[in-house]
Amino acid sequence: MIFLGVRAAARLGRVVPLAEIVTQTWYADLSAYPPWLLVLAGSFSLALVIWILIKLMKLALWLALFGVLIGGTAWAIWLLLN
Repeated sequence: MIFLGVRAAARLGRVVPLAEIVTQTWYADLSAYPPWLLVLAGSFSLALVIWILIKLMKLALWLALFGVLIGGTAWAIWLLLN
């Protein structure tokens, strides 16, 4: 019964507390750092992620532009020759 915090295990044949089922979780204790440093690091990290996404979007737009130009030109030549 998960709602009560225990779950019956099929192989073990006994009741296993929910805490034993959950795997070990990891977290970083950032309380030793000053808050302004955490905000600064988070801001720079987010700015880096946004910058990378912008570069990827720019690449995708260039690829789409050249794809349309090459595809349209090839289609026009094919229609001209047929």
